[in-house]
Parts: sequence; structure tokens; C-alpha cells
Amino acid sequence: MRRITLPFIAGLLPLHVLPNTWTVGPTRAYTAPSQVSTLVSDGDTVNIDAGVYPDDVARWQANDLVLRGIGGMAHLESNGNAWGGKAIWVIQGNHATVEWMEFSECQVPDQNGAGIRLEGLGLTVRHCHFHHNQNGILCGEYHPSTMRIEHSEFGYNGHGDGYSHNLYIGAIDSLILRSTYSHHAVVGHELKSRAWVNLIEHNRFSNEADGTASREIDLPNGGQAYLIGNVVQQGAQGENSNLVGFGMEGLSNPGPHALYAVNNTLVNEKTNGTFFQAPAETFFKAYNNVLAGGGSFMSTWPATLDTLANLRSTSIAYIAFADAMNYDYRIDEGSPAHSMGYPAGLATSGYPLVALYEYVHPADATLRCQHALLDAGAFETCTTTGLPVHDGHEASAAFPNPAMDLIAVRARQPLSPRSLMVVDAQGRTVSAPVQHAQDRFLFDLHGLAPGFYRVRSDDGASWPFVKL
Repeated sequence: MRRITLPFIAGLLPLHVLPNTWTVGPTRAYTAPSQVSTLVSDGDTVNIDAGVYPDDVARWQANDLVLRGIGGMAHLESNGNAWGGKAIWVIQGNHATVEWMEFSECQVPDQNGAGIRLEGLGLTVRHCHFHHNQNGILCGEYHPSTMRIEHSEFGYNGHGDGYSHNLYIGAIDSLILRSTYSHHAVVGHELKSRAWVNLIEHNRFSNEADGTASREIDLPNGGQAYLIGNVVQQGAQGENSNLVGFGMEGLSNPGPHALYAVNNTLVNEKTNGTFFQAPAETFFKAYNNVLAGGGSFMSTWPATLDTLANLRSTSIAYIAFADAMNYDYRIDEGSPAHSMGYPAGLATSGYPLVALYEYVHPADATLRCQHALLDAGAFETCTTTGLPVHDGHEASAAFPNPAMDLIAVRARQPLSPRSLMVVDAQGRTVSAPVQHAQDRFLFDLHGLAPGFYRVRSDDGASWPFVKL
């Protein structure tokens, strides 16, 4: 038999390089983040020891980076410096994640210096603090791009000219903002977003007693906006008497133009103004909101409306908040907001108009109690951390519910992992268990659209849940 020798072709095959982890800190080989910013590759992680890094600015060009403080906040105290005259960090790579970082004191001659300037596609920010910059986060128009901001704080950003803000989001595809505290913007807005879709849930926007912010929420180009479970407060020193603006610079975003406001608490300490502003062409659905203080519900009502179970009072005291002087807008036992709510159903897009979480100060959230009688406003009178589905001897539960990236099922009856699956509203299997240990089964929900799902077993048991 003739022996055939294959040529050596390993050099022709693509080389797969594993992601690298870099460590930065005063006692490390790299003492500042900028020293590794030109060395990282796609998918790398940069761990930055907690502490202060004065005057350090950087540009990040690799994709899928994880940039995070370790052991506490890593504080980039720029002292007026900026990379390229733009920001403390200019992120040009796609899909970066930034966690446990503090950005402060960025000032540039064009008055647009930012903590982060996004020039890539997509960004996730968690547990970060932006303060005393000309903008907290700034980005322009990029597609396809989603920005997700969670558990973060923005305060005292703005040049004072009304054109710089705590957050200034350009015309990206979507903004997801949750469990975040934005306050004391300097003349600018607490949030200005030109995103086509804005999902704004269980946050606190407030300029408090001495803040000079303009609008608390400004969505100037319309599109679709979901304001659910937020606390929105305007103090007497606010530069603009309107709390929420939608489409006030023209409805240039892709339609349909719809503003959904469900279970928000809005407090206006000025004697004038409006809680909401929107053009006549907007579809406006407002359920279960508490609107307390001066001004009117809307300056001019849109032509298409669906409003129900909103509590409006010019007297803040009448609402019986727990401690309105200190911005604690939970309701006490005598509040008229109790049990007056009504289920808002689904948006025309299919997104559930349900306040599933409630804001916890500062920059946190907890599951909101879901029961038969719904309170108006951003707070219920009870909370829960898991929703049991089956009663009796099974004692089974799906948690957390609602879920974001992962959901677990606990079942006391013996179950095989092969018998469990996540199904969508049409009964199609969309996920199988990725881990299991004893009576617990874990499912990965990444990539699933928001909506209603259930975990189902072959024997007919099921555990419904909401994917955010």
C-alpha cells in the first residue's frame, strides 16, 4: 500500500487567541489604565484596582472589552484632562462593558467633555458614578447600537449652557436605563436621549432643593418611550418647568411615536409647569401615575390618548408620602394612591406595561409586590423576592421573576433536566437547562426578546415568568 503524507498546513489555519486578563493598579506592573489601552485585544478583561488615578485618560479600540474596578470604585479623576479633547475614556470598540468605575472633572474647550464618549456600537455601564464633567456619558448616532445603563449615578454634570447634560444619548437604536440615580445636572437635563426606543424603568431623576436642571427627562425626537416605575422630582430652582418632554424638537425618529407612562411618581415643587409635553401626533398612554404639585398634567393633549387611574393633586401633602421633604415617595397607610391602579396591559409593540421593580435609593431596585390590588405610583406597600407558582406539596418556584439574563427553577419533586424547557407564548422551545444541581435548574435567557415565557416540564407542570 502506498503511504500518503499530508502537507503541513497548520500555518494556514486561523489562529484562535484566548482572551487575556490585564491587571492595573498602583502596585502592579501597569499602574494606570491608559498603559494597557493600546495593548488589549478583542474580548479582553481589564481589572483595575480600587483607588484614584489622577490625570489618566484613554482610548479603547478593541471589541467586547470588560473594563472594571476591583475591590471598590476605580476613580478616574481627570483634573480637566481628556483623550483627544473628547472624554476621559473614548470607547471606539463595539460592545464594551464598564463596571465599578468613577469618572470626574472632564473639561474641554468646546464644553462637551465627557466621562465616557461612545464612538462604537453598543455599551453596557453598571455600578458607575459620573460627576462634575461637562457630560456624564455622550454619544452620537450609531447603528445598530444599544446602550444599557444600570445601577449607576450621574450628578453635577453640565457646563451650565443648557447644551450639556448628565446623560446625552444620540440617535442610537435603543437606550435601556434602569435602577439609576440622575440628579443635579447643571442647567442641562438629567437625561437627554435621542434614541429611537427608550426603555426607562425604576430610576430616580431629581434636582432636589438646590438643583438647576432643565427637564428631568427629555426625549426630543420621539420614537417609542417606556417610562415605567420611575421617581421624577423637580425642585423650585429648576431651569425648566416641564418634567418630561417628548418630541419637542420634532418627531424625526422612526415611528410609531408613542409615549407610555405607567406607575411613575412625579413631584413638581414649582408652582407652574407641566408634567408631560408631547406633540399632537403622539400616542400617549398613561396609567397609574401619581402627579403631585404645581402645574398641569400636559400643556396640550395629544390627539390619541389612553389614560386611566392617574392620581393628580396640586397638594404634595395630600398624597401622604412617607417623607416628601427627603424625597421618600413611598406611600403611607392613609394615601389615596392605595389600590386605585388598573393593569395597563401591553404596548402595541408587545412590551408588558408592568412595573415589575421599584427604585431603592441610591441606584438600586427591588422586586415590586404583584397582587390583586395595584397601587398608583412607583411604589407598592409590600415587596417580594420570588413568586411561588405552585401551592401544596410541590413548593416550586421560578426566580427571580421577572428575570433578565438567567432564571432558576426549584422543584421538590424529582425532575430530569431533559424534561424541562423554556417555551414562548406560542409554545415553542427557546431554551434548555444549562446547569442543574439537586433540585435547582438554571436557564440562560440571553438573546430572548422581552415578554412572557414559562418553564415547562414533560409532566405538565409549568412556571410562568416575565423576561425583561
